[in-house]
Amino acid sequence: MGVFINRKIMNDAPLPTFTIRQNDLAILTAENRIGDYPVAVRTAREVVSGGFANQSAHPNTWTVYFFVDGQWALVESTRGLRREWSSLDRIEKWLRSCGFRFFWVRNDIDFVEPLTEDATEEAAL
Repeated sequence: MGVFINRKIMNDAPLPTFTIRQNDLAILTAENRIGDYPVAVRTAREVVSGGFANQSAHPNTWTVYFFVDGQWALVESTRGLRREWSSLDRIEKWLRSCGFRFFWVRNDIDFVEPLTEDATEEAAL
């Protein structure tokens, strides 16, 4: 795969400047135009229909951004809709099926509690 993503780029929230279709991924990968790690991004739902049981109870989904030619790109389905997944498990399976073994996770929506000192010490062990 292509170029490594600069840490400065990852510290800023990745915002896509264009879209790519999921069926373009194989070509872009073969041409080494995709950065090493796609980013799974927690986001508000855009696609109203789909296989989700209760959309009002689950208003957020996961989508994927790819670093293509030095810019972030949003992945769309073949029909031109934003690809959305209900869980990281599903997005991980899809990314692996496309040949990606690693990916970043970005979640600016869900609240995260700060680590306590005890949890920090346990993580260091």
